[in-house]
Amino acid sequence: MKKVLVIEGRAETRNLFLEWLETEGFYAIGAENGLVGIQQVQKELPDLILCEIAISQLNGYGVLTALRQDPLSAGIPFICVTSKLERADFRKAMELGANDYITKPFKLDELLKAIAACFSKQAALQQRFATWLTDKTTRQKKNS
Repeated sequence: MKKVLVIEGRAETRNLFLEWLETEGFYAIGAENGLVGIQQVQKELPDLILCEIAISQLNGYGVLTALRQDPLSAGIPFICVTSKLERADFRKAMELGANDYITKPFKLDELLKAIAACFSKQAALQQRFATWLTDKTTRQKKNS
């Protein structure tokens, strides 16, 4: 079961996301602000993070920056979920390393497609790395 962390300041919205995710078979965890979100990442090591940009304590950009600097969390897929519609906000999130950017309001289907795309890309990267590592090891053994 994939573990998803939802970092969202509004309890009503956070609970709705958690309910949606659990209904779809995910293990969902919530955090009410950026600092608690980072603590939850360190404690739970989720498979994916959904994060509102406009949250307290540390905004979504700060959360993303901190997580991308930590080797344990740098590779966790990160989806910005926000009502910020400006192109500059989207660009900033992508430049900081977000995997996707979804604007509110959205339908559950949109969220599930974004999550599936993140997991698919991550699996493809892991497969490529495993193949590269196997090939490298094989070449080294032949050259020894």
